Amino acid sequence: MEVNLVTEGLKFMVLGMTTVFLFLLLLIWVLKIQAKLVQKFFPVKTTTATGVGAASVAASGSKDDAEVIAAITAAITDYRKH
Repeated sequence: MEVNLVTEGLKFMVLGMTTVFLFLLLLIWVLKIQAKLVQKFFPVKTTTATGVGAASVAASGSKDDAEVIAAITAAITDYRKH
């Protein structure tokens, strides 16, 4: 009884790759279902800024950005000194 090792190797390769492919398809399917369930039970709450409140939100946003830039600049300067 002669066994062709190349043929057996190809059989195992196809079996293994098929198994991995099916597992990945199952994983994608489960993650999509999970995403739908999370969005259904925990929806994202969005708020829109309109009117006078919008201007104050925009102003505070730029103030926060300026503070972050100042902190980063100070940290870089301190790092270069030492």
